[in-house]
Amino acid sequence: MHSTAIQKEKTAAPIACAALAPEQLEFRNAMAHLPAAVSIITTDGQGGRCGITASAVCSVTDTPPTILVCINRGSAMHDVFKKNGRLCVNVLSDELEQLAMHFSGATKVPMEERFGWDIWEEPGELGQPVLADALVKLQGRIREFKEVGTHSVMFVELAEVKVNEKKDSLIYFNRLFHKVKRTAL
Repeated sequence: MHSTAIQKEKTAAPIACAALAPEQLEFRNAMAHLPAAVSIITTDGQGGRCGITASAVCSVTDTPPTILVCINRGSAMHDVFKKNGRLCVNVLSDELEQLAMHFSGATKVPMEERFGWDIWEEPGELGQPVLADALVKLQGRIREFKEVGTHSVMFVELAEVKVNEKKDSLIYFNRLFHKVKRTAL
């Protein structure tokens, strides 16, 4: 699943779409079988404030700490991220599945209402919206936008990294959310 809205499917069967070529369907099905952390990517600044549910987040390097985040260029939020130049990746803990649905757009709750809920902590160093109960909180500056097909890849240099060592994780696999428990070593 890519960084466009993640929607919870009723079944784990591959999604059929007449407009897609067989290779595209095969690729999408393969990517649905690649387990990924679920994040709400937020931004606030001159371009406005918004957030999206995404699973297309990946580490790049630790020197300097850099991640990549993919966003569909057709998304209404694409240009907001580009104009703001900053974001926060809020990796979701296992108890935030419903929040993932809200930020995917599946529940139709207006964006401003989502940011009015009492779930946010004080903005960090870069002033981005940070979820209080997130498993991981990564604030950074977008250093580069690279267009690849239908998406933009944002390379984000991190300025602030926080981890909650007590929470469990929410992942997306086979078009469904799953909870992954922390195990003791």
